[in-house]
Amino acid sequence: MQTLSRSMRGQSLHEPAPFAEKITEEPVTTKTAQSTVTCVYLANIATNWRKVTVIWCKNLMNHSLSIRVDGLEGDFHYTCKIDLKPWHFWSKKGYKSFEVEGNQVEVYWDLRSAKFGGGPEPCSDFYVALVCDEEVVLLLGDMKKKAYKRTKSRPAIVEALLYYKKENVFAKKSFATRVRFDEKRKEHDIVVESSTAGPKDPEMWISVDGIVLIHVKNLQWKFRGNQTVLVNMEPVQVFWDVHDWLFTSPSTGHGLFIFKPGAPESESDRESNGNGGGLDSDHSSAYYSPQNNTTTSDFCLFLHAYKIE
Repeated sequence: MQTLSRSMRGQSLHEPAPFAEKITEEPVTTKTAQSTVTCVYLANIATNWRKVTVIWCKNLMNHSLSIRVDGLEGDFHYTCKIDLKPWHFWSKKGYKSFEVEGNQVEVYWDLRSAKFGGGPEPCSDFYVALVCDEEVVLLLGDMKKKAYKRTKSRPAIVEALLYYKKENVFAKKSFATRVRFDEKRKEHDIVVESSTAGPKDPEMWISVDGIVLIHVKNLQWKFRGNQTVLVNMEPVQVFWDVHDWLFTSPSTGHGLFIFKPGAPESESDRESNGNGGGLDSDHSSAYYSPQNNTTTSDFCLFLHAYKIE
């Protein structure tokens, strides 16, 4: 793994800053802090492509899983919520069913032995299966054999595609997440570390699998930037905007980090796409379909890093 290009100064960066403003949500304070992982998949349900949003949430009082199914045009939705509180052991394995445009859809889950790495999303020893027409149209977790046996269903002819992942992380200096840039390869550990207080100039480090790939000095001048690095010999674009870490009151803003596999687009590619190289705020215009041949290179990881005192 090595660096391909140098970071840009915050004042001259044009691409990630407007996008950062678009996807910023309501302020989150330490009183309302809730670690969340949101994964949006495209799954073929009842012969049509649907958006399936999976949200893992955890705070001091609650731990839950929500699954929402939408049409790509936003014409309908259904939400299935599962509470995973420690004292509700019985709810860690279950089954629910609902209808999507007249088609029966079933959700099976088993999280009784699930292992967690500190965040709301389990790391191993679990499954969550979405079934329609005797096909497992979306399967999460590593207990795949048990999932197929319990659901008595076959694997989907066309596998679901992870389109983007967004995670809210709360910490003092070090923010960690896991991501798989390619579904056929291993998961990577990403850690963002910062030093924004003290006599020294603020600095930031971004590492993948324990190797520092980006080191930003004089962060007060380079609070926005981007850089392309190599992970397993494949390019990954990294964008950051940590303005709120440096120039707002503690716990009132967050640092934004975007990880997008693939090399940056050329100027001609941006013009042909008609979006000036920016990314869509609603993440919906380039959804996978057999017509547009969108691939896993469209995947993005959004890390919202909230500093707590």
